[in-house]
Amino acid sequence: MSSSLPAVPELPDDVEPDPPEDAAATITPYRDGPLIVRGDFRLVDQDGNDIDPGRDTIALCRCGKSGIKPFCDGSHKRSGFSAPSAPSRPRPAAQLVRESRRPAG
Repeated sequence: MSSSLPAVPELPDDVEPDPPEDAAATITPYRDGPLIVRGDFRLVDQDGNDIDPGRDTIALCRCGKSGIKPFCDGSHKRSGFSAPSAPSRPRPAAQLVRESRRPAG
């Protein structure tokens, strides 16, 4: 097994390769694949220790089968991992946060 990170999946035509300069990190869940993280981000372990991503755009495993976690190694393809790119319904907690941010009045 190679210790180098796998290539980032080919981007769909409607996805910009890099976020705007004023944007923070952008995290894109790929259908049946990894989370692609682009932009200015810091990756740390549960103890707060920095994990060197080795690049500005990374693929994070979300199937749980990668041999180089937290990074993706393409194992989702062999394991039959299936997940949508977007949630099928809104998260209840997200609605509560939105409602709490509304101005009173």
